[in-house]
Amino acid sequence: MILERLSIINYKNIKEATLNLSPKINCFIGHNGAGKTNVLDAVYFLSFCHSAQTTQDSLVIRHGEEFFMLEGKYEDITIHCAMKRGAKKVFKRDKKAYQRLSEHIGLIPIVLISPADAYLIEGSSEERRKLMDIVIAQLDRTYIEALNRYNKALQQRNALLKMEDREPDPELLTLWEEQMAREGEKIYAKRQDFVERIIPLFQEFYETISGGHEQVSLNYTSHCQRGPLLEVIQRDRFKDRAVGYSLHGIHRDDLEIMIDGHAMRREGSQGQQKTFVIALKLAMHHLIKNEDSCPILLLDDIFDKLDSQRVEQIVRLVASQQFGQIFITDTNREHIDQILKHGDFDYKLYEVKDGEINV
Repeated sequence: MILERLSIINYKNIKEATLNLSPKINCFIGHNGAGKTNVLDAVYFLSFCHSAQTTQDSLVIRHGEEFFMLEGKYEDITIHCAMKRGAKKVFKRDKKAYQRLSEHIGLIPIVLISPADAYLIEGSSEERRKLMDIVIAQLDRTYIEALNRYNKALQQRNALLKMEDREPDPELLTLWEEQMAREGEKIYAKRQDFVERIIPLFQEFYETISGGHEQVSLNYTSHCQRGPLLEVIQRDRFKDRAVGYSLHGIHRDDLEIMIDGHAMRREGSQGQQKTFVIALKLAMHHLIKNEDSCPILLLDDIFDKLDSQRVEQIVRLVASQQFGQIFITDTNREHIDQILKHGDFDYKLYEVKDGEINV
């Protein structure tokens, strides 16, 4: 999928911009806080119906303004999004509004690599589950529906567990537990398949970028591995009642991230951790890629904290024919020039300053 033209009004610090984009590489140069990342976030929003940086849509409206608008003209479709303060956002595909935003997810596949990815290693298991969910949802339209049903059942069960005035109805508890187990096992199967498919791709990218200096691995852990999920959930109902929430289920799944047999968060340097995330995201790009569609790749300030050898390898990968349309931000023009000199391809170079974007 190629984004041919991007129109932005009142999005974060960008008052107004219309960009006719390159089908290959689009580079945005500027100081920190200039608005480079906001351009990439606008592209992300058009794919996922929300910002990569906040789930509160009103926060993306430019200070002092009453609305924002984004429009993306792709090869064969146009996506439009607008929102006024105090109102719901409206998402349209070719002028027709979506009834459910979940219908849009996966239509315009995208992979974002940004400094915030450090949370994948340093943060909680929720960050790693979210990453799996983002990729699988772009591969399988039924995944979000199963996840939504699971989360609804989880919320209802937790509400019953928190009751203080009386004991929860055991039949009602069982009803929600059965739905959690039914949907949870579907989600587990899809996550397990995803991890098995991503590992060899990820390890190949990591070896290329690092020069083979370290061995990295991923290990998926889930309560589903302990037996039928319904039995696992019901086994500790008494403990769940005591704490007031569900201790078992696929909402506690995790990805163990290892380097040379040790936890990456404890043993990995900043450069190794960043290499890990970049290799993982590039592998996800290849997993989503198919004959009909190549994901848009967003690279937001990815070269910081990497040694020159790793930067060189990433430059060679990005400049190769493995990827489709790419958006890159950097404060350092030298990195961009390195990429551009490695190939004979179409590109656009933009300078960003105080929310203004100039070719």
